[in-house]
Amino acid sequence: MADNLPTEFDVVIIGTGLPESILAAACSRSGQRVLHIDSRSYYGGNWASFSFSGLLSWLKEYQQNNDIGEESTVVWQDLIHESEEAITLHKKDETIQHTEAFCYASQDMEDNVEEIGALQKNPSSGVSNTFTEVLDSALPEESQSSYFNSDEMPAKHTQKSDTEISLEVTDVEESMEKEKYCGDKTCMHTVSDKDGDKDESKSTVEDKADEPIRNRITYSQIVKEGRRFNIDLVSKLLYSQGLLIDLLIKSDVSRYVEFKNVTRILAFREGKVEQVPCSRADVFNSKELTMVEKRMLMKFLTFCLEYEQHPDEYQAFRQCSFSEYLKTKKLTPNLQHFVLHSIAMTSESSCTTIDGLNATKNFLQCLGRFGNTPFLFPLYGQGEIPQGFCRMCAVFGGIYCLRHKVQCFVVDKESGRCKAIIDHFGQRINAKYFIVEDSYLSEETCSNVQYKQISRAVLITDQSILKTDLDQQTSILIVPPAEPGACAVRVTELCSSTMTCMKDTYLVHLTCSSSKTAREDLESVVKKLFTPYTETEINEEELTKPRLLWALYFNMRDSSGISRSSYNGLPSNVYVCSGPDCGLGNEHAVKQAETLFQEIFPTEEFCPPPPNPEDIIFDGDDRQPEAPGTNNVMAKLESSEESKNLESPEKHLQN
Repeated sequence: MADNLPTEFDVVIIGTGLPESILAAACSRSGQRVLHIDSRSYYGGNWASFSFSGLLSWLKEYQQNNDIGEESTVVWQDLIHESEEAITLHKKDETIQHTEAFCYASQDMEDNVEEIGALQKNPSSGVSNTFTEVLDSALPEESQSSYFNSDEMPAKHTQKSDTEISLEVTDVEESMEKEKYCGDKTCMHTVSDKDGDKDESKSTVEDKADEPIRNRITYSQIVKEGRRFNIDLVSKLLYSQGLLIDLLIKSDVSRYVEFKNVTRILAFREGKVEQVPCSRADVFNSKELTMVEKRMLMKFLTFCLEYEQHPDEYQAFRQCSFSEYLKTKKLTPNLQHFVLHSIAMTSESSCTTIDGLNATKNFLQCLGRFGNTPFLFPLYGQGEIPQGFCRMCAVFGGIYCLRHKVQCFVVDKESGRCKAIIDHFGQRINAKYFIVEDSYLSEETCSNVQYKQISRAVLITDQSILKTDLDQQTSILIVPPAEPGACAVRVTELCSSTMTCMKDTYLVHLTCSSSKTAREDLESVVKKLFTPYTETEINEEELTKPRLLWALYFNMRDSSGISRSSYNGLPSNVYVCSGPDCGLGNEHAVKQAETLFQEIFPTEEFCPPPPNPEDIIFDGDDRQPEAPGTNNVMAKLESSEESKNLESPEKHLQN
């Protein structure tokens, strides 16, 4: 039981986000006794992935955002001795703000949704129940399946391989009503046509017989197929030569996760979406570039790969922006746009020449390892990665507890070091080191911290933003800012083969640094790329755009880049991990985890390779290991079958 935990550990980790999960695996692998707890009912924190009903449940939690109940706040103050003081932790998660959800898909009453009882016809109005009623009724059965039990590790998806990482290189009706669920209240906007308008719209449809037939996706279908969605709270990709891929291979956590190649890089220019050529073959097969442009682009990209060897080419422009430097290279406006926004993926104003050249080089170095683009996406969503590291921690003896709140840190007044935590059961748990995710710290501790914000949107659409003969495309697009000084918007489009959405739909993530609310920051880009409103008459240009079926906007706290000195009164043996940053990759999380681990255990190797099966010493076994280098760790495995799975990681990521 969670209220009968051991009372002595080496490391207590609060929060199951990616940096904390990597640290948990590293500490457990080095032989430390690890307790890993989270007040949430799911793994991953703001790095988590949800089914559709799980996401609705998550939305409802943030709508209510209740304090810990009075019954939980047991008299923990009585457990603090005279020589000690308490640092209380936050009782609310305030990292998510301005949540707004919109449903545009029609709600067909003929669809059978008995299994969740979500939609029922209202005889008086002929209109389905409101979005929040659907939200409430859809939760009980399916949302339970989206959460893991706190007493066990998250189970693997049955469709996934246990032993290798797989790298695959491979119309909706007009809505009669539009519904909005936002913040702390619910408002219903119904766009209802009069009978005469309906007849007119029917004749209009008959006149447009040449229009392409589009699959009809209703909201009730989305709810029924909700388990096929794996919706990430944070949208990221993995660079194929990045730090996270290297760590997954080295630690053998790669065997818990499968990946799919991002198949194309897109660009948005002059109101059109185009595919960006990446490889040499793509460049010379491109119809978007002239022959002269192809030669100019190849020459510039070749220079970027070895730019450090030619300092005379860029030294005079070190203080200039990368966009200004590109103009000096006599690249055409078309090529400058491709390089700046789709290859370097940087902003026009804030990126220096050196940063741009380095970003371009990194992009090019990642090409060709697993496909024609530098990026990989984890099947079933980003939330699989922190869960993989949690599994590794559990294999080496880590203890996990979800839905387990912490009241306070117990600090020794004389030494200034943290001695223990007190949980919501009033149990005192002692440890040498404590690692906590930023969102758990109280307002007093964070009173001097200036947080940034990330604007996020999650969309469900009926077709790709750039249709091709291949419908299973995974794409990334950077939409340049409409005004100088504004931020570019990163768009990631996922198809059903990524196991993140149902068949005949696409899951689209939009991300940018916040200047206003997420909806204010991102809605203009949504309108450029999609048809969010289904008026009875739409022009020909709108008909070619994907239809928007469902949308969610929210702001997420970006706590990256906060120095330790910004927090008030932190004991020397309490270490803080940040939440997700706004960047495309996961480099910040990996660097932070490794830096903190080396501060705590400077003589230990960070996430070393797992031992060979024949080198593992079991309890009661007097045999000596055949080879050194296992950090003198006694790996306590459940069975010999578990040890057979600890194979060489390199075989899981081969070309």
